Amino acid sequence: MSKTILGHLPAMLAALTLSVGIPSVSLADEKPINLAVINDMSGPLSDSTGEGSVIAAQLAIDDFGGSVLGRPIKLLSADHQNKADLAASITRRWIDVDDVQAIIDGGNSTAGLVIQEIVKEKKRIALFTSPATSDLTGKACSPFGFAWTYDTYALASTAAKALVAQGADTWFFVTSDYTFGHALERDATKFVEDAGGKVTGSVRHPMNTSDFSSYILQAQTSGAKIIGLANSGDDALNAIKQSAEFGVVQSGQRLGGLLLLLNQIHGLGLEAAAGTLVSEAYYWDQDDGTRAFADRFEKLAHKKPNALQASVYSAVNHYLKSVKAAGTIDAPAVAKEIKALPVNDFMSKDVKVREDGRVMRNMYLFEVKKPEESKGAWDYYKQLSVVPGEQAFRPLADGGCKLEGN
Repeated sequence: MSKTILGHLPAMLAALTLSVGIPSVSLADEKPINLAVINDMSGPLSDSTGEGSVIAAQLAIDDFGGSVLGRPIKLLSADHQNKADLAASITRRWIDVDDVQAIIDGGNSTAGLVIQEIVKEKKRIALFTSPATSDLTGKACSPFGFAWTYDTYALASTAAKALVAQGADTWFFVTSDYTFGHALERDATKFVEDAGGKVTGSVRHPMNTSDFSSYILQAQTSGAKIIGLANSGDDALNAIKQSAEFGVVQSGQRLGGLLLLLNQIHGLGLEAAAGTLVSEAYYWDQDDGTRAFADRFEKLAHKKPNALQASVYSAVNHYLKSVKAAGTIDAPAVAKEIKALPVNDFMSKDVKVREDGRVMRNMYLFEVKKPEESKGAWDYYKQLSVVPGEQAFRPLADGGCKLEGN
């Protein structure tokens, strides 16, 4: 065979390969790995999660290079409208029809618990960043479900202990009448009483309530030093605004916001929110890493991220690292790597993922600045203390989590 023919042999073989119908393979031809964000996209919790969670998830995917295990990553999203039955039907369709491998965010606690049952049955991963019920890592735990940001236990522990220590030893709760509110009131009551305080009563309101006047009047009549708001989203904002109209603070009582997020403080304004104690898992202005992420997020979302949205980035980033380490998208193998690898990102420094799915991150106690202390928009918090994860979250033995093999 001549040197001329030998020189053309690679091209000839390539042409032959194509002529017999063996396709060339590229990343674009590979079946995508589907991830999906579900939460409240249009209702009272949408500013806290909503499209911001989708933006954060996509940033994490982009930073990972858009692919893992040689397959492109595709992100889906849906609005469950804070309806557990709708969350269930969307989740089942995603898994059965769209082959979604990981459900992200979850929205409210009731929806989160429903999603937890489905991923346990279907053996898919759930990365909960918004649902706050501590039951997700307690009696409703799953080998495939992970609580990434906070829970009612940690929120109540951080805030209630601090306020009782300041002398605020009598409490009355205004509570959202669904799973999240019930759990938050339950956990806060425990910490108030353990610290030597007393709960004088409580009242429950429907989700997405616009008129809090009767609830605020009952709380005022109780004479409690702290009116504990065991609610979130627009409900918390409306309760705080109407409390101001009733002169709650001026009369000597204080509001204890058990779940207030940065975007809610922004909506309230510093005049109304100044001095409020807030327990959070993240604040955008803590260090260079948190500021860098916040700047990128703000360019897309036109606002700074809160802890829930930052946590979505953290969860997706860690999930993709775990898939890469496992070498498969098989949920049991990925879940094992999620727990084996320490979580490292701008909001997490060598954070352990416990066997019940609890991410043992630090919690922070912040005080909302007075207007004259703020340097500008979104400069709202003063950090008062850091609570290590082992102190903030419920001990594993106390949660009632029963996984196979335990």
